[in-house]
Amino acid sequence: MKLSKRGEYALRALIDLGIAQELGFPILQASELAMKEKLPVKFLEQILAQLKLGGYVKSTRGKLGGYSLAKPMRRIKFGLVIRFIEGPLAPIRCVSQTGYARCSCPDEVHCGLRMLMLDVRNAIAKLLDRYTLKDIVEITLRKLRRDKVTPAFIPSSIGLQSVLSTKGRPAFRGRRKLNSVEPISVRRRK
Repeated sequence: MKLSKRGEYALRALIDLGIAQELGFPILQASELAMKEKLPVKFLEQILAQLKLGGYVKSTRGKLGGYSLAKPMRRIKFGLVIRFIEGPLAPIRCVSQTGYARCSCPDEVHCGLRMLMLDVRNAIAKLLDRYTLKDIVEITLRKLRRDKVTPAFIPSSIGLQSVLSTKGRPAFRGRRKLNSVEPISVRRRK
C-alpha cells in the first residue's frame, strides 16, 4: 500500500478539522486548510468533496461557511478513510479483501510471496483500523501544547495560551492518553 498525495491530504484535512473542532473552531474554510497544508485550494476542494461523499465531512454555505466533521471523531477510523480514498490496503491484489484478483502464480495456496503479503496486509489493516481520528487529534494536540505551537488556521488575534490551554477542561477526553502512535503490542487499555 502506498498512500497517494490525495490520500495524504485527505487524512491531514481530517486531522486539521478535528484539531479545529477541539479548539472551538468547528468550521474551517477550504482556503484556511489549503494555506496550512500549502496546496492548491481547488485540489483540496476536490478532496473535501470526496470526503463529503463518504460522509466524513459536511459543508456549510455562506460567508461564515466552510467544512466541518460530519460524525464524531471516535467513529472515523483511519483504515476506512484510506480504503475509501485509495482502495484496498493490500500490497498485491491476490491478498485483498475488498479488491481481490487472481495473480499469475500457478499455485496461489502455496505461494510464499502471497503468504508474506497477506501478513503485511493484515498488519497494516489491524493498525489502521485501530486508530481513530480522535486518537490522532489527541496526540497532535498534546505535542502542539508541549511545544507551544499554535495551529496555522487559528487567527493570530487569538492568543496561543487561550487556544492551547487545558485549564478548566480535561486535556484529553477519551479512553486513554497516547504519547505517540505506538505498536499495538505495546499499547495498554485503561
